[in-house]
Amino acid sequence: MPVQTIPPASSGLVSAPPQAPPCRSWDIFCRVIDNHGDLGVCWRLAVDLAQRGQRVRLWIDDASALAWMAPTGANGVSVRPWAEPSVDDVPGDAVIEAFGCDPPAGFVERMAQRGVAPLWINLEYLSAEAYVARSHRLQSPQWSGPGRGLTKWFFYPGFTPDTGGLLREPGLIERRRLHQAAAGDGAEALVITLFCYANAALPSLLDALVDLPDTAQPGGVRLKVTPGWAATQVVRWLGSTEAPDAGTVVRRGRLDIEFLPYLSQAGFDELLWRSDLNLVRGEDSLVRALWAGRPMLWQVYPQDDGAHLRKLDAFLQRYFGVADGLDMAAVRLDVQQVWQAWNGAESPPSVAQWHRLLAALRGDWCRASEAVCGRLSARPDLTSSLLEFAADHTPERAGAADRLE
Repeated sequence: MPVQTIPPASSGLVSAPPQAPPCRSWDIFCRVIDNHGDLGVCWRLAVDLAQRGQRVRLWIDDASALAWMAPTGANGVSVRPWAEPSVDDVPGDAVIEAFGCDPPAGFVERMAQRGVAPLWINLEYLSAEAYVARSHRLQSPQWSGPGRGLTKWFFYPGFTPDTGGLLREPGLIERRRLHQAAAGDGAEALVITLFCYANAALPSLLDALVDLPDTAQPGGVRLKVTPGWAATQVVRWLGSTEAPDAGTVVRRGRLDIEFLPYLSQAGFDELLWRSDLNLVRGEDSLVRALWAGRPMLWQVYPQDDGAHLRKLDAFLQRYFGVADGLDMAAVRLDVQQVWQAWNGAESPPSVAQWHRLLAALRGDWCRASEAVCGRLSARPDLTSSLLEFAADHTPERAGAADRLE
């Protein structure tokens, strides 16, 4: 759909290293917990490493989601089942355990027995909280267990130069801008992507979309609903009990609700690029929404102890800090309040509050979102940081000090 296109703020956004890094073999271990976000992050990382000349094995306990997430696979990435790896599976030069998933003991034993110990990295979850910078690149000597004598390193993605950065493949921002430029400008319906957990504020948004005045958006609104929690809640709001088939469009007033199928990662990225507002959840979709350069609301994975609200507060401070000086003053308070409400920290927004936000989607909020993307993408990306870290910790560079003898 035609959307407003913001010209590039600068030209130096390609994140590839100045020269190709030496080829290394990487093992990435990942467990699927209750959603597919962990796998999404690990697959993107594996593909990015492979596209930079690395050899990658992705060990996963449930790879079924890759059938729709990455239906064609990727050159240079071998997907392996999380069963105890064979004794013939020699650990690679670098081993990443994603989110503290604890690789199989037999594999860790072979890591310790390898002539040159591999670089062992615990890739942590993304957060904007202060502890991330303090904990990034800390080492944890293994005094006992199957990895005795090895050192595990903590590696944190993040939003500041003293962290590992955000996942962003080379040339992504340029491709996205070209895609949006090809779509052109227009006054068609507002497009909103909905990808969320259970959310008490969602009915208030749906009510506001139905009641959006003709003068506010002559083309109406098209809500694109992803499978799972989002579809279940929208169906309930419609007064039904069963989600319609993918591709079905339901109309309520000037609101068209389109139920989507499961999308590949590339398809999901393009969906975000074509939307005026992206309502996303979890880590992988947060980062992709930032790179889309469009207004967004992020729902943090909810936790009973309220830890997600602290994570949200830290992110909002970072987000508005990056946006400081941008022309966003007129909508900042509404954006911040609605973002808090979207995560359960406040009562659901009023219809009037939603309408004020929707009115800013193709104006101040859109311009600020593109500028935030530009500022964040000027920093080193996560894969480049990992490759640099690996280069600095080869046996020749690191020596025996990084391992217990």
